[in-house]
Parts: sequence; structure tokens; C-alpha cells
Amino acid sequence: MAHNYILQVTAGSSYDIKHHQIVPVNQPTPITITSPHLIASLNVRIAQYRGLPPTSPATSPYFTQHPKDQYSISFAFTLNEDVNGDDLVFGNDFDHPIRDRLPPGFGTAFKIVKWVVDPGLDGDVYADKPYLYGAAGSSVNALWVGGKSDEKGEKEGEDGGEEKVWEEGGSEEGMEVRHEKGVPDSEAGRKKWFLGEENRKSWTWEQGRCYGVDFFNPYLDFNGISLSHSFPCPLPSRNPEIKKGKNTDFALRLPGFTLPIMKYWDGQGLRYVLKNRKTDEVLLVVLFTLYLKEDVGEDGVVKDGVEGGKPIALLGEGERERHRRAIFGTDGEGEESSGEEEEEDERSDGDEGKEKKVEVGGNGDDDVD
Repeated sequence: MAHNYILQVTAGSSYDIKHHQIVPVNQPTPITITSPHLIASLNVRIAQYRGLPPTSPATSPYFTQHPKDQYSISFAFTLNEDVNGDDLVFGNDFDHPIRDRLPPGFGTAFKIVKWVVDPGLDGDVYADKPYLYGAAGSSVNALWVGGKSDEKGEKEGEDGGEEKVWEEGGSEEGMEVRHEKGVPDSEAGRKKWFLGEENRKSWTWEQGRCYGVDFFNPYLDFNGISLSHSFPCPLPSRNPEIKKGKNTDFALRLPGFTLPIMKYWDGQGLRYVLKNRKTDEVLLVVLFTLYLKEDVGEDGVVKDGVEGGKPIALLGEGERERHRRAIFGTDGEGEESSGEEEEEDERSDGDEGKEKKVEVGGNGDDDVD
């Protein structure tokens, strides 16, 4: 299963992985991404990391401040043009359909995500190009508002290459901007404020102003933390690893719900995107891609010709067979469930599979405290 794969994180200003930089996970120095739309400096941190590059530290001092969290996507950015607060969104999207890979109980899992991660999520997971976005102002865990560029083009909040942990707040000038618009000082208050459409439309992500954001949570487990994790798992699972009480790699662990990702993975990468939804312009992309370990050289570089993040079903027959063996084992054990289990899933899932669209409105009434 997941032990046959290795994770690599890349980032860029477009969806095309060929134009991405490899992110040095858990390293203090950020990478810089520039485009006609913005300039950004990015850090990605993953607890107990064992992916690429092989020189990446297993952890980061960041997790001494965030001991319960599993990962962080943290970046400072400066836009080259104004974007309305209702148009700048952050979330996940895919190039290919995932509707046939959604697990039983997905609707329940989504409701939990809405509750604990982002009440403002809105999207369509049944689309040919599925997506789930939330307004950037309510989606990120920490928002720091800085000043505008000075004459030398330097930005407030930059620390000369040292690791920066963005916290809620801002510079003196940035706090004046927040207070002028009525944005609360606290994380929970700011998130709730941005859930209101009128509030979002009154906010402008300004050209030339420096913003620092951090997105983190304890729910996406890249490394198979023990099932004695802080959240209970009362729902029954068909995954044999879970039934036997073993650790499972790559899992979504929500309060009361655990989803073994590899069981439903179709080969696509997990993509986070910052974009202008009014113009459909992509501003920043962070991509988590799994590669077969046999496709990575001893130097830790993915071999030439290897396509990462592409649905396995679209690969050639030989490539599909390699992934089948890696996921299910040489004998194919576990590849298909028994008819009895499938019927049980259908009964437990009820009419959930009949949904055509998942929409969550951000009406400002959700309690995010």
C-alpha cells in the first residue's frame, strides 16, 4: 500500500507540474514564486516527514508551537493587482473526476470538514473537474496583514531567509487596515467576519500590500500515526489494516471518522490552490504527489519520463499493473471487496450517492468559535 510510495511536494503559479519548484519540506528558508499576478514566499511543513527530497528534516521547530497539527502550508504574498475579498479563494481542485472514487460516508465526512475546518467551503465534487473552495479570508488559520512595498521593493514581514511562522494580526499599518474594515483581531472572529458576503465584498486584497497566511490542521495524516490518535474512530471500516489494529498510511482523521486514503486514491495529486474565482486566474498552487518508490533514483530525483499525479486509469496497461501491485499486493489481495461488503456500504450510504452537488453557503451564521 502506501509504503510502496513516496511523497513529493511542489509549488508554482500554475497547474502544470513541469513548471513547479520542488518544495524543501521542513526547511526554514522559503521558496520564492513569481508570476504576473503575485510574488510569494512559501514554506511547507509536515510532521514525521519521510518524503522527497531525501535531505528534508523529519520535522520542524514549527511543531513545537503546533504539537497537534500534522502539516502547514504557510506563505507570504503580494498581489500585482487588487482582488476583491469575495473573489480570492483557497481550496482543493482536480483535473479529472473523482465521483466514482468517493467513499461510503463521504457526505458525513464533508459535514465534519465543514464543521472543524472551513464552514465557508463551497464546490462540486461530482463535476468533471471537481473543486472545493472557500473564501481565503475565512479558510486560512492565520492572517497577518502588513504594509505596502517601500521604494526599494522590500516587504514587511520578511525575515531575511529565516523561518517565519505567521500568526494572526499584522504590522501597525496592517492592523489599521483591519480595524478600519471592522475585521476582528482574533482568528475565530476574523473567520466568522469573512463568512459574511457583505463583509467579504467590502474587503480588498490590495496590490502591493504584504499578507502572511498559514493553513494547518491535525486531520490529514501523511505518515500513518497510530489509531490511538486523539480522535475516536467509531465508524466501522472495511480496511483490513484498520480492522487488525495496524497503522495505516495517508489517512484523513476527522472527529468520529477515519478515511484510509489509499483505498480510494485514483492517482491524482492533492492540490491546494489560491485563485481569483472571478477571472479564474490561478495565483499559487501547492501540489502533494505520490510516486512509486521504484520510480525514484538513489539521488532522490524522480526518474525521467515518470508522470506523477495522473489518474491510474489513464496510464498504459503496464503502468496500471505496477500500481495495482503496489496498492493491493502481488496476489491482488484486497483489490476487490466481497459482494456482501458492497451491499452493506450501499445500505449504510443511503441516498447519499444520489447527490449531484455539494454546496455550503457562507452566510455568516456558522459558529466557528
